[in-house]
Amino acid sequence: MSAALTGVIAYRNVLAETESLFDYQLRQMALSLRDQGEVSGGDAAALQDEALDFVVQIWHVDGRTVYATRQHRALPSHTKLGFADIEVDGQPWRSFGVTAGERVIQVAQPVRIRQRLAANAALRSVLPLVAVTPLLAAALWWLIAHSLRPVSRLAGELRGRAADSLSPVEATGLPDEVAPLVAALNGLLGRLAQAFDGQRAFVADAAHELRSPLTALKLQAQLVRRAPDEAARAAALDALVAGVDRATRLVEQLLTLARQEQPGPAQTVALAPVARQVLADLAPLVQARGSRLALEADEQAAVQGDAAALAVLLRNLVDNALRYTPAGGEVRVALQREGDRVRLRIDDSGPGIPESDRERVFERFVRGSGAASESGSGLGLAIVRSIAERHRAAVRLDVSPLGGLRIDVDFPAD
Repeated sequence: MSAALTGVIAYRNVLAETESLFDYQLRQMALSLRDQGEVSGGDAAALQDEALDFVVQIWHVDGRTVYATRQHRALPSHTKLGFADIEVDGQPWRSFGVTAGERVIQVAQPVRIRQRLAANAALRSVLPLVAVTPLLAAALWWLIAHSLRPVSRLAGELRGRAADSLSPVEATGLPDEVAPLVAALNGLLGRLAQAFDGQRAFVADAAHELRSPLTALKLQAQLVRRAPDEAARAAALDALVAGVDRATRLVEQLLTLARQEQPGPAQTVALAPVARQVLADLAPLVQARGSRLALEADEQAAVQGDAAALAVLLRNLVDNALRYTPAGGEVRVALQREGDRVRLRIDDSGPGIPESDRERVFERFVRGSGAASESGSGLGLAIVRSIAERHRAAVRLDVSPLGGLRIDVDFPAD
């Protein structure tokens, strides 16, 4: 397409240049005759040559023809000074007229001759381009095909892959322009493989953890059926209800953990109102255990993140503190902005977590050695860490001045 456009432009340019050259020849011939004064015998013979494309005519100012290169009925019978396009017997002519004393000199040329000569010149200028274009096209096609062969190989490899194949793509031999794209693709495949491995491990762990409470529920239902009297039946039913509660809490925690893998939109979140709402929701648990729950919140404590996820983080931490603190114990929640950080601190008067267990308790389905007295799924702190990592926050466990566990979560301030 570009070669054709170039050829057309070149053809038109040569036509225009040739027309200008012919006009220049007309003008120069007319001026040379004017400067010469008279047409000598030798010049007259040369101008009367039939091979000459030009016709020279000289008139006296009174209209008499003084001279003409050849006599023909189809010659111009009048002149216009300067360049002019005239028509004689239906044939267009191009002429140039100039005065010389009492004479008028006109040099004319048939337009068809000019057009034929100009077309021949234009074609000769375009022919080399026409001849070279196929060769250039073939060379360009070969070069592109050779350059894109590694890309075609890569595309074929990807088309032939199984849907669950996340191994890195072979990056050797690729053009420099494509190599960064393949590196980014391999990075994405690696992250997807890691995410899928985590999901598979989560499903396997969840299936394992759900098997025990479901088996317990089945056994408790059988005990209800086999109870010998009303008192035994009531005790078995109480155990069954407690088992259902534990299974329900486990499923809720599993669903919460799964939802945290799909982050919500980031926005500026003021943590004080979120904390007050969480504590209000946990008021029934506080009353049931006879515990004391206090909140000290800095209204300037705001972070960038997902408000719903941050509420889940707060609820898990406070709920854990309340459940593992003995009845009548104390839990304190503090929110404080410190420079470019926002710190969430929770202290309780419970048994705490031994230092040797403080890293393990963030793993899924892992509970501290001092948690045997309280039912739980071992997912609360795993959820907390998942949300904290998404918000670029650091979680630390320490000993609380109240005698139990202190949890610090440090967020980047908004």
